[in-house]
Amino acid sequence: MTSRKRPWPNLFIVARKLAEYEAKRDFKRTPEPGAKVPRKETRAPRFVVQEHHARRLHWDFRLEKDGVGVSWAVPKGIPPDPKKNHLAVHVEDHPLEYFKFAGEIPKGEYGGGQVLIWDEGTYDPIKWSDREVMVVLHGKRLNGRYVLFQTRGKDWMIHRMDPPQDPDRQPMPQKLEPMLAKLSSKLPTPDDAWGFEFKWDGIRAVAFVDGGIVRLQSRTGENITPRYPEIHAMGRALGSSEVILDGEIVALDEKGRPSFEEIQQRMGLTAEPDIRRKMKEVPVTYMIFDVIWQDGHSLMDQPYTDRRQALAKLKLGGASWQTPPYEKGGGQTMKDASAKAGLEGVMAKKLDSKYEPGRRSGAWQKVKNRNRQELVIAGWLEGEGKRRGYPGALLVGYYDKGKFVYAGKVGTGFTDAILEDLNKKLKPLAADKSPFDAGAPPRAAHFVKPKIVAEFEFVEWTRGGQLRAPAFKGFRNDKAAKDVVREGG
Repeated sequence: MTSRKRPWPNLFIVARKLAEYEAKRDFKRTPEPGAKVPRKETRAPRFVVQEHHARRLHWDFRLEKDGVGVSWAVPKGIPPDPKKNHLAVHVEDHPLEYFKFAGEIPKGEYGGGQVLIWDEGTYDPIKWSDREVMVVLHGKRLNGRYVLFQTRGKDWMIHRMDPPQDPDRQPMPQKLEPMLAKLSSKLPTPDDAWGFEFKWDGIRAVAFVDGGIVRLQSRTGENITPRYPEIHAMGRALGSSEVILDGEIVALDEKGRPSFEEIQQRMGLTAEPDIRRKMKEVPVTYMIFDVIWQDGHSLMDQPYTDRRQALAKLKLGGASWQTPPYEKGGGQTMKDASAKAGLEGVMAKKLDSKYEPGRRSGAWQKVKNRNRQELVIAGWLEGEGKRRGYPGALLVGYYDKGKFVYAGKVGTGFTDAILEDLNKKLKPLAADKSPFDAGAPPRAAHFVKPKIVAEFEFVEWTRGGQLRAPAFKGFRNDKAAKDVVREGG
């Protein structure tokens, strides 16, 4: 069957359509093609989707029509599922030569940034009007019927009309509790059944990435995205990949080691000017150690080794995000190296283990070089001398089968700034009586409602269930008081 020839458009009209494209560009500076008017038709109308790493990542969707590329900028990419509509902003027509363009538009030029060809092919026109365009795409990635419809001015929406190309594709979860680790006093055996990672002393964060946009969720489910702007650019690195990542946000001390004291300066900030100022003084890095969702599919039932392989293929390494390696076996060597580097310890993960959200199953174990424990502050003792009017020691506890148990007092590790902060946090929580259900806290204490969680370092647990030589390390805004339990000893 011979295909019917499409009438070729008036060349003067095509040139007029490309006038806006030409006016926006300096072709002495940009490698983009000039506004050339084509003089012969193609067999079938073409389409192209270009991934454009401009000031804001977006995807340019172009359809060949009447001698030009009619174009839309799609901030979140072409929707793979009919349940999602994506914004598509109608922009100036582009020359057909642009369908082959991939390269770097110089910074400072219109649309400056890298351009990649994400997909290309031909299409069948079904309907074309000033307000609605319906086509069937035949691409390398995209196949099926799509419609673009105008909503207001230059704003359109793009919708997939056919079922998803991948029939098993599922919508990405909006919330997810991270998997937890059990504290262990020794490395697990047999050594070769476990993978070992360094333990990072920071803030646990699950990253949801879709359409180049990153959303960070804390261990308690709080949205902490605005607090760490330097991690947002990771979305650009992932492009159109839809993933859920698990990792730890860390800040480094002057020796280049993750420091919980340093991250303290960032984790409580909420005002944008404070965040922007502090991120210059205390930059953070997202240490990624798991991928649990990818492009419409859960990876949670896959073994740890397969998930780590999938994570490695994402090649996530940037100024503010890294994918530290893991080792199969060699736990003692890894632990010795962590102690030498001044790190907190190691994580041991069973090589065949699934990802179990919210569970502390024992398939993940943390082995620390120093004893650390999260505890709830439930009172304070008056300081002496310069500390009069401020806490001289904190009374702390944990929950055991619903009962709040006294774990001792902590009188070291406070700076003047921390004492001021403690005063502000504790005084509004004043309580008339002891909140402890077990143990014998000092009678002279000022008791408070058990709401504030902090982390403490100590030598050991005594036989009487008290901390020996504890020191305050920092607040834990990312953990609920009721979730604090004694971890070991």
